[in-house]
Amino acid sequence: MYGPFQKAKGVLRGGAAFLLALLLCGAAPFGAAGVTASAAGGETSARMLVPVGHTVGIKLFARGVLVVKLTDGGTPAKDCGLQTGDVIVKCGGVSVTSTEQFQSLLQENGGDATDLQIRRDGESMTLSVAPQQNDQGQYAIGAWIRDSMAGIGTMTYYDPESGTFGALGHGITDVDTAQLMPFSSGSILPSTVKAVKKGASGEAGELRGDFDLTMDLGTLSANTASGIFGTVEETTFPQGLGQALPVAEATEVRTGPAVILSNVEGDDVEEYDVEILQIVSDAADGRDLVISVTDPDLIAATGGIVQGMSGSPILQDGKFVGAVTHVLLSDPTKGYGILMETMLKAGEIAEEPVA
Repeated sequence: MYGPFQKAKGVLRGGAAFLLALLLCGAAPFGAAGVTASAAGGETSARMLVPVGHTVGIKLFARGVLVVKLTDGGTPAKDCGLQTGDVIVKCGGVSVTSTEQFQSLLQENGGDATDLQIRRDGESMTLSVAPQQNDQGQYAIGAWIRDSMAGIGTMTYYDPESGTFGALGHGITDVDTAQLMPFSSGSILPSTVKAVKKGASGEAGELRGDFDLTMDLGTLSANTASGIFGTVEETTFPQGLGQALPVAEATEVRTGPAVILSNVEGDDVEEYDVEILQIVSDAADGRDLVISVTDPDLIAATGGIVQGMSGSPILQDGKFVGAVTHVLLSDPTKGYGILMETMLKAGEIAEEPVA
């Protein structure tokens, strides 16, 4: 879970089930590298990853611009068939790179009909729109658009072999449409937790933190429904890193005691007790595991799971099991997690070349 993501240019705070309550998340293929664990009988296939658990700032820029709202009444956008959730990728044959550039293209075009190439539900289509002048004399189509998001999230793992990382355990979605943000580029930044809004029944809490938008620690390469992925240098971790652990296969995960690693104060990553209540077969959207926070210190500090804790590593029996993803609004001590196998598979698919 991460905190509500805002426009990248806005003021940021901190959070957990979305991409942290504002904590939030061209590399070598995520599945191609990774140390394997050795046992007495020889080499095993267990992948070795470092569980991180520290918050990072995240900024993401969309591929094209996302339509987040249509203005009331009759508008050129409605007349041409544009819908909320559409992604405008070209205007008049020119690739759209930002909200400002799209507005400039409309001014250059004037009131003449022009083609909009859009993506809708994974399909490409072309609409013809005739902009109209608004009260300020600017040509517009009557749609609110967004090109970027920023927030705070938790880094889940670091792969020392490939220099890749994964975070959040779920995707970065638009706050208005709940749609996965179409990915163009992005980066992670250093973050420090400054305060916590405790969770309560019916209201998600959140981590509130600071991060510097001008300082990049690493580069994002993908935004998927099962996490965000990218590359980072080990030397950029000022707090240092722990030991790599073997990734548990799904069949090795069991109900019972486990721990999570979370950064809920300053720069400290602490270990907290949880219990895996249920393992869900054929789950979707980062809900492979049902978990309950049992650690009195974490409950006292946050009320349980809060926005910004999304991506917190889950460990059990000395193995890397998964990551925290969501909180139950009815009971903040309970929530969901994604299996590490599921998260890693998403990273591998994201890196597969497109034919």
